[in-house]
Amino acid sequence: MSDTKFERNAGILMPVSSLPSPYGIGTFGKDAYDFVTFVKECNHKYWQVLPLGPTTYGDSPYQSYSAFAGNPYFVDLDMLIEAGFLLKSEVISRDWGDGIVPVNVSEDDAVNGRFGTYRDGNIGDERCVSYEKIYNNRFDILRIAYNRFKAACAESKKTLAKGLPIYKQFDNFVKDNADWLEDYALFMALKSHFNNVSWGEWETDIKFRKPEAMSRYEEQLSDDIGYWKFIQFEFYLQWNALKQYANSNGIEIIGDIPIYMGYDSVDVWANQGEFQLDENLTPIKVAGVPPDAFSDAGQKWGNPLYDYDKMEANGFSWWRKRMAASAKLYDVIRIDHFIGIVKYYTIPADMPDARQGEYRQGPGQKLLDAINESIGDKKIIAEDLGVEVPEVAKILKENGYPGMKVLEFAFGGDRKNPHLPYNYTQNLVCYGGTHDNETLLGFFEDRGDWELGYAYDYLDTRDKGRMVDQVFRAAYSSVAVLTVFAVQDILKLGNWARMNLPSSMGNNWKWRMQKGQLGQHELECMRYLASVFDRERK
Repeated sequence: MSDTKFERNAGILMPVSSLPSPYGIGTFGKDAYDFVTFVKECNHKYWQVLPLGPTTYGDSPYQSYSAFAGNPYFVDLDMLIEAGFLLKSEVISRDWGDGIVPVNVSEDDAVNGRFGTYRDGNIGDERCVSYEKIYNNRFDILRIAYNRFKAACAESKKTLAKGLPIYKQFDNFVKDNADWLEDYALFMALKSHFNNVSWGEWETDIKFRKPEAMSRYEEQLSDDIGYWKFIQFEFYLQWNALKQYANSNGIEIIGDIPIYMGYDSVDVWANQGEFQLDENLTPIKVAGVPPDAFSDAGQKWGNPLYDYDKMEANGFSWWRKRMAASAKLYDVIRIDHFIGIVKYYTIPADMPDARQGEYRQGPGQKLLDAINESIGDKKIIAEDLGVEVPEVAKILKENGYPGMKVLEFAFGGDRKNPHLPYNYTQNLVCYGGTHDNETLLGFFEDRGDWELGYAYDYLDTRDKGRMVDQVFRAAYSSVAVLTVFAVQDILKLGNWARMNLPSSMGNNWKWRMQKGQLGQHELECMRYLASVFDRERK
């Protein structure tokens, strides 16, 4: 199976967190629907998002508490207000870290807009997510919504509401997702109970999932467990509606899944035998990558490694469930660090960095067979950047998966650089940059003429102000089956808008687009590029 499964087209990379929704972070609300409309009007087909899972310490979407659950931050509060589970006055009285001054007004004044909107740069910036303030306010406001939801469920039972009453919708969701939801809700309730420490520091009986401890805590924390199930109910209700809207408008969603799970995740806690852990459930070796262009010491991610022998023995059951769930969430699944399926880098857990690691053979096609069987007619993109491995190229061709090329990597080396568009083969995805790269404008602005000599020649300009436009033209004119650019590059923003700087913490994943920032100019530019794309396609 060597032919591509894609029809040639293009998309836009926009993290949900970066949407200009109210209350400090992007959500599945009105602004997400407006973005779908923008993609459609650009004559593009794909909206690519970053992973949607609940984030842990450091706020990286690539470190999640669950491979199946959704991020509570993305549940739209205005939709909860419309559903009657929150009051507008409750929501606007909080500091969401976006620089909008909280106000205390009556609900009547709040609903009818009889209040002033004031901005104060000392308390936040609408261009950045303040994760601390989101964390301190979001879960409390969702608890208020949960209490009203419980009351609504009780009322619908009492009055014998017709149709599919809300309590029945919730019960059906819990039943349909019990395979992962029960463990996830208990895990999150336990984390709160144990002051948010890692599960490896919990009391021994529940750390090892002793049956009597599981039963005891399920009873003791039943209301908290219900709260976490409610959040997932709302997440999936809102996401499924948004995805249906996108699909009905001809837009497909490219999702992104990290290959590894963080140690402090329900997946590791609930599937301890399928990870490389010692008798005390501590990781023996952890994941990362060797020294590369991003870091002289490599990157020690710290994720526990899979015990692929045990996974193979049970038919890769966890992977099958994970990929089937991802196929429901997305139309296309991008597997981050795809090389880890073919060969993976292992680092002794007690090493300070990644320099003393080694590669081990992965399950390869045996795992991919399970993945292909689990996703039905959905498609895969393989993130195959970094070390070039012949085995990866071979397995991509055999499975029909497109790999990736990044134009920011194209202008170093010589004419054989595989990221140069004239070296492309058809079945690959061309990106201007990824979430780990500089913005295109920042990339060109921060380099001298001597570094950009080849780029000037290839892009046929020495004007740094035109370089980004020429990169767009080179990408859309290439034979790549898909072309994807980040919103920051469409807006031609500098490196202050960069999403992530690998091997750093504290200032990542924060960039947000402002309301109205994507305007008519950007729309016309993307339409023009789509027309270039169409001409090249014909």
